[in-house]
Amino acid sequence: MTFGLYITHPQVRIDPDVPVPRWGLSDTGRQRAELAARSPWVSSLRRIICSDETKAIETAEILAIPTGIAVEVAEGMHENDRSATGFLPPDAFEEAADWFFAHPTESFKGWERAVDAQMRVVSAVSRLLDDHDPALPLAFVGHGGVGTLLKCHLLGRPISRAEDQPGGGGNLFCFSLADRAVSCDWTPMEAWQGV
Repeated sequence: MTFGLYITHPQVRIDPDVPVPRWGLSDTGRQRAELAARSPWVSSLRRIICSDETKAIETAEILAIPTGIAVEVAEGMHENDRSATGFLPPDAFEEAADWFFAHPTESFKGWERAVDAQMRVVSAVSRLLDDHDPALPLAFVGHGGVGTLLKCHLLGRPISRAEDQPGGGGNLFCFSLADRAVSCDWTPMEAWQGV
């Protein structure tokens, strides 16, 4: 099976004074990405495509080192727009995320609705896959929220946080490029053994 991956960025350096899309990886996040980059599956990738957020770009660039390929930044892959509320402390953020997934057709205090974020990320990924040679493994590097929305779509299931990744980020799910069927659930990127 020629595989595609959706990989979420690992831990970030949280800074309430910096817009969330510009947060970078923490030391732990960087170490995890570097460990994953030493995995045998990484060298089989022929494309690495990421969102335009700093943490996704940094993750993708680390994973690209052993491949020698350039990272592609794609429109439409960014995390759900939460700028209306600004930074939320972790407990408040988790409550807001629960609400976001539980009420996909409504906006949480001005956030992008889950149905709209899903349509955006599915459209971006589908457009890229439609123009991609399905014989060449590739990885998308992005974010947990929209990654979960994409996974729900690929599984043909309603939007639900039950499909969300474990805490901390830095997880991946695999899908077949032939039929876009999900073949493994969220797995820490440094632990995945490949197909």
